[in-house]
Amino acid sequence: MDTELSVTLWPSFPHFKRFAYDPRVTGIRLNSAMMSNPELDKELELVKQMPGTNPLFFDIKGRQLRVTEVLPNKDHLDLRLNHPIECRRDVVVLFKAGADYAVLDHLEEGGQRMIFKGGPHYKVKKGESLHIRDKSLEVKGDQFTEQELVKIEKVKAAGFTKYFLSYVENQKDVDQFRELVGKDSEIWLKIENIPGMHYAISKFQKQDNLTLVAARGDLFVELEKPHHMLDALRALIDVDPEACVGSRILLSVIDSPVPSCADLCEIAWLHEIGYRRMMLCDELCLKENLLASAVGVFDAVKRDLDQYAETMDQ
Repeated sequence: MDTELSVTLWPSFPHFKRFAYDPRVTGIRLNSAMMSNPELDKELELVKQMPGTNPLFFDIKGRQLRVTEVLPNKDHLDLRLNHPIECRRDVVVLFKAGADYAVLDHLEEGGQRMIFKGGPHYKVKKGESLHIRDKSLEVKGDQFTEQELVKIEKVKAAGFTKYFLSYVENQKDVDQFRELVGKDSEIWLKIENIPGMHYAISKFQKQDNLTLVAARGDLFVELEKPHHMLDALRALIDVDPEACVGSRILLSVIDSPVPSCADLCEIAWLHEIGYRRMMLCDELCLKENLLASAVGVFDAVKRDLDQYAETMDQ
């Protein structure tokens, strides 16, 4: 299997067409995290106007905790979540992919409102994700919010048959989603936390239309220790030889068109342990120049790696 590259784009991006028909790209992920349903309608209309693109995948959000509202307060952070939770007081809550944090004071409104002691350094915005790594955390309620269920119906009606499902933690999550989108749909299961790792290693059963994804953007933050990522990556590709690895790839091209030695070696290592499907993160895909650099670099590296692998197999 040749190495494949997926990217994250929306049809309204000025550079969407450039990569939607680029033969070096094998899939395009539409990330619904920060998009409202009215905005989604406009994007789906644009999809209709551009037939024959590279395969489109829609990313559905499950139990991932996201901010739905930030309430104004002068001396502390006060926000509402998309899902009600239970956890102990005084837990550390991580923001900005682990780059910032705040300490929880208490929960209100059935666990859907979080009151903090002070606040993080950076401003928290509606739609952003957060992480609670404490073992007392329990995300309650249904897997999908009402708004997310509406998105699923809209996307399904638009003809989508390929999906990413975020924060998969058990077989029930998968079965419920398959009932909503159809059992013949292709679903890539994003493993993004420790419960997800436990499911993937001990309960996941490989099927033709189910693929595991090492979603490293969140998984790296959720794991207990940073170096645990290495074992996690090995474990997922062992369970699913067709697994995809996503995010935190080629980030050095954000600062320079010349990639770092570490980034190049990491792609080679991922290839060596078995990954043939890789996906770039949102940050690289938002700007045309960054994405062009990353796609060009990746294509050059993957041709060398695939050629070397073919030689070794002979």
